[in-house]
Amino acid sequence: MIQNVEHNAAALRTRLKDLRAGQAAIDTNRGALLIRGRLFTWLATNRSRLREQGRAEPTTIAAFWPMDKEPDLRPLLVQWVEEEGLNVCLPVVSETDAPLRFVEWTPDTEMEKGRYGIEIPTSTKTMQPDIVLVPTLGYTRQGDRLGYGKGYYDRTLAALKEQNHAFTSIGIAWAVGDLSGQSYQPAEHDQRLDSVLTDKGWAVPAPEL
Repeated sequence: MIQNVEHNAAALRTRLKDLRAGQAAIDTNRGALLIRGRLFTWLATNRSRLREQGRAEPTTIAAFWPMDKEPDLRPLLVQWVEEEGLNVCLPVVSETDAPLRFVEWTPDTEMEKGRYGIEIPTSTKTMQPDIVLVPTLGYTRQGDRLGYGKGYYDRTLAALKEQNHAFTSIGIAWAVGDLSGQSYQPAEHDQRLDSVLTDKGWAVPAPEL
């Protein structure tokens, strides 16, 4: 049964990567802009409400550096740091089969090639995020995520929960990654996301902080 689930997930990954690669550049550029706009509005609205209620606001966001035609959030990350005074951190793979570390990033941070060819900050300052933006290849309307098969984010989200650290997870995906109607079965270790945002809007309703 486990082998069948893994085989099905691998086939879905291949198909979704092909769909993603087939999108026109003008559509992905526009789509990424829409994602950034919705994220900015969502966070600003929630922070304003929490401030009015005298409650603690989220201050630290774990984002990701785009690769393999993922939505590009970088202009928003700059805006969050420079205009909103928020802390932004990026994932770093320290060990295979271990949770990710989130290290501080600013627009002035030097970047270097990490594992899998992903750009990572040279910073060594680790952070505990209040919000985790998760690169998502495929998703269900219930918040199940199909990633790249390495399990880093599943281990990371599970570790944060084990530490009793309060956070909100949001999958960032292209709408073509919708697994509705597909025979996708999440694995037992898969961590369900609190929400999923795509270029077509919130595929899983926006969470209230």
